[in-house]
Amino acid sequence: MQDRPLDGVRVLDLTNVLAGPYCTYHLALLGAEVVKIEIPGRGDLARRLGADPELNRAGLGASFLAQNAGKKSVELDLKQAADCATFEELVTHADVLVENYRAGVLARIGFPWHRLQELNAGLIYCAISGFGQQGPMSQAPAYDQIIQGLSGMMSITGTPETVPQRVGFPVADTVGGLSAALAIAAALAGRSRDGRGRYLDVSMLEASLSAMGWPLSNYLISGVEPEPMGDQNATAAPSGTFQTADGPLNIAANRQEQFETLCRLVDRPDLVADSRFADREARKRHRGELNDELNKTLRARPAAEWEQLLSTAGVPAARILTVAQALASEQLASRDFVTELPPPVGTPGDALRVTGNGVHFDGRPLSPRTTPPTLGEHNPELPDLLDRWRSARPAEPAADLTR
Repeated sequence: MQDRPLDGVRVLDLTNVLAGPYCTYHLALLGAEVVKIEIPGRGDLARRLGADPELNRAGLGASFLAQNAGKKSVELDLKQAADCATFEELVTHADVLVENYRAGVLARIGFPWHRLQELNAGLIYCAISGFGQQGPMSQAPAYDQIIQGLSGMMSITGTPETVPQRVGFPVADTVGGLSAALAIAAALAGRSRDGRGRYLDVSMLEASLSAMGWPLSNYLISGVEPEPMGDQNATAAPSGTFQTADGPLNIAANRQEQFETLCRLVDRPDLVADSRFADREARKRHRGELNDELNKTLRARPAAEWEQLLSTAGVPAARILTVAQALASEQLASRDFVTELPPPVGTPGDALRVTGNGVHFDGRPLSPRTTPPTLGEHNPELPDLLDRWRSARPAEPAADLTR
C-alpha cells in the first residue's frame, strides 16, 4: 500500500455535510485514519442529500459518498455518559479533532478547549464555522449560500443585468474545508518541533474572502470596487468567452505576445495595428469592440479546431465543457483522477466512482483506500480500535514534511 505523509495520524471527525467532511477527506487521502463520530440513528445530514432518492433513503446520499471514502463510522451520543466516556478516551489518544458545529456547541456539551487540552495536551483541535468562534455574527447560522452573499462573491458573479448570482457549486464550503486541512497540516508540522497542540478557528467567511484574491486587493490597495463582468476577465483583454461556429470558446490572451499571435492565427493582423488595441489598458477600455471583431472571425470554425490551433501556438484557449464532458476527458483519465471503489452495502451497481484531490505524491495519485462507511459500520471494531490507539506511540507524522 502506498506510503502517505499522514500515515499514523488519528483524526476524530465530528463534522457534517460539506466544509468539515471535505477537510477530513483530504486528511484521509493524505493517509490519516479518520474516525467519523455520528449521531446514533441519524448520522451526517449529507447521508440524506443527493440526486438519487433511493440512496438518500438508504443513508448513503451522493453528497455523503462524495467526500467520505476512506473513513470509519462510529455512532456516539455525546449527551449520554457512557458514550461521553468513550469519546474522552478517543480524544486522549487522537492527534486531531475536527468539528463544524455552530460556534461554542462542543464547549456547551462539555468539551471546551481547556477540557480537550486536559485530556490531550498534544491535540490539534480545528473548529470550522461560518463566521469564526467570536464576533457579533458567531452564533448566526451559515450555509454556503449565506457566505457567498455576505462575502461579496455574489455581487461580482454574473453580468450587470443578472447579478447577484450564486457560484454554481458550494465554493465557500469547499474553500473553508481546504483552509482547515492546510491549517491542520501546518499544526502537525509545528507539533513535530515543539510537541504542542493547537486550537484552530476557521471562518468560512474569511477563508472565502481571502480566496477571492484580486477583487479584494484591487479595492483594498487601489480603491477600485470590483464589478460583475460575466465571462470576462477584468485584468486583461481579450480574455473571456468567445463564439465559434459550434459553441463557446474560452480565450485568455493576457500577454502582448499572446494577443499578437491570436490576431495572426485568426487572420486579423489589422487588430494589432489598431490604436484601440495597442496595449493591455487600451484593450481593456475597448473590450467590447475587440470582442466583436474577434467573434466575426472565430465564428468561421468549430471550437475544437480553434482550441487546437491556438493552444499549440501558446495562446491559452479551450472549449467550455459540461461536467460530464470534463470527467470523461483523456487528461483526467491519464492521471487516474476518478477512482472506482466497491459500492457500500445498500448502493446499486458494481462500483462507486469518487474523485481524488488532484495531488500526486511521488508520481502516484492520492485515492481513497476504502469505500465510504455505512452509518455505524465500525461500531463493532471500536474496542479493537481503542486498544490499538492506546498502545500506539504518539504519532509524529509531520516530521517528514519538515525535512
